[in-house]
Amino acid sequence: MLKEALMTALVAAYKAGEAINSVYDSADFEVELKEDKSPLTLADRSSHNVILKELAQFNNKYNCQLLSEEGKLFPYNERKDWQCFWLIDPLDGTKEFIKRNGEFTVNLALIHNGVLVIGVVYAPAMGCCYFACKNAGSFKLNSVEVIETRNNSWDILIKNSKQLPLLQSTNKPFTVVGSRSHGSESFDEFIQALRLKYGEIELMSAGSSLKLCLVAEGAANIYPRFGHTMEWDTAAGHCIVNEAGGTVVTIDTGKPLVYNKENLLNPWFIVKGGAPPQCH
Repeated sequence: MLKEALMTALVAAYKAGEAINSVYDSADFEVELKEDKSPLTLADRSSHNVILKELAQFNNKYNCQLLSEEGKLFPYNERKDWQCFWLIDPLDGTKEFIKRNGEFTVNLALIHNGVLVIGVVYAPAMGCCYFACKNAGSFKLNSVEVIETRNNSWDILIKNSKQLPLLQSTNKPFTVVGSRSHGSESFDEFIQALRLKYGEIELMSAGSSLKLCLVAEGAANIYPRFGHTMEWDTAAGHCIVNEAGGTVVTIDTGKPLVYNKENLLNPWFIVKGGAPPQCH
């Protein structure tokens, strides 16, 4: 089931990315404001509709539900007993999309009995895709044409991907990745404490769930988040970090983020990478 789910999610993300890029590449695009004043574009809605269509057959076969930022927000008493469901952000990083910096993603996570089992983060403007499957590892795919159809096997997919974390230099300074669009005083204080501990600190900025992927990849050691995020913002990247040997834990309890809570708002959290392979 999991490999079938992964291949289905990859195709859905790829096709959703095509829909997003068609808007992104247009001369201009419509921007609305949601009730919370966050921007919503035609690309969000187009991506959501594509994903719904692509996952429909799988969901019917395995009785999986779907919870999407742009879809129906089911009440907790209706979803609390879900055994299998997709948690989706059709366009994560809408602000980056509007700024046209390319750092936006399509996020799909599959949760089974409360456990993250599939994670896909596709950056359509950058042409790269991160993915993970429970107990099978995390990977980065740069040749996204491999997922253009469902006919490609797991072996072909892995052959064209690199397992995470990637090889890193031992001379690399301790690296922190933060949000490109959301800074905070708490983040600055956190950086100062790290400087006292590690000395030289390198700072990176990135949009959307790419920050979690950069930690999973080994390009960054840590990603502290002192601000507002929702479950669909983190689930796919969380799965990718987990399968790369890292952790995503809340700042107040040190326990992993959990999903399908009554309140879908995440607490503040810290993403840490696993021990990466090193080159000399």
